Amino acid sequence: MTQGKRISADIGENALHAIRELGTAAKLARSAAGEGQAAAAARLGVHVQTIGRIEAGEPGVAIGHVMGLLALYGIGVKLQPGR
Repeated sequence: MTQGKRISADIGENALHAIRELGTAAKLARSAAGEGQAAAAARLGVHVQTIGRIEAGEPGVAIGHVMGLLALYGIGVKLQPGR
């Protein structure tokens, strides 16, 4: 069992949806910048598989890596109270 699957069983669907949206936003921004996953990984200092996991919306990726990737491409995140 992968860590992402274990985590997804413990959090709600709203959180999983938000994680997937962050991954999609990261992928679109990276692509728009004309960079591949390997370039993003090198810039962030992580393995290329980490970039793939972020972009796939896997919930087991460290939040620092997710936020770092978003920041590389100028994406900020605004927190909102849960519903």
